[in-house]
Amino acid sequence: MTTTRTSRSREPKVPKSCHERALGLLAVRSRSRRELETRLRAAGFAPEEIDDALVRLERVGLVDDADFARQVAEHRFGVRREGSRAVTGELLRKGVSPAIVAEVVAAQGGSDEERARALAASRATRMQGVDPVKAFGRLSSFLMRRGYGPDVARRAARRALDVASEED
Repeated sequence: MTTTRTSRSREPKVPKSCHERALGLLAVRSRSRRELETRLRAAGFAPEEIDDALVRLERVGLVDDADFARQVAEHRFGVRREGSRAVTGELLRKGVSPAIVAEVVAAQGGSDEERARALAASRATRMQGVDPVKAFGRLSSFLMRRGYGPDVARRAARRALDVASEED
């Protein structure tokens, strides 16, 4: 006796509500209001239903763009040691308002110059034995990819590698 499978899609017996779906997304990681709205819209929920769910979640503090931006900025500045350009761009892509982004980035301690120097110093040890010109190019490029401006990246790389500046 063989059993045959039907090609019927597996629908849940009780589909999740928009609110439950949003809670599930927030259980994975915190998200901005726009990120949640985009994901819920893609899941096929009606705009009114999405707005109601998001208002409920904002009321209880589960959706808070300012808090979300602070968390992202702390991680990006602290753990990844990125520059303010990268953090600003990431927050704007995630739908946080420019006013909140500017406030959060300004509130983070330290300057890009200090963060770039610290990151360059930690990476410079890996470049021992590499041609100084290549090491400078690699290190300054790395810093620029991390969101530091070209001038800041070059100064930090120069200092970390003890390379004489042509501009000095």
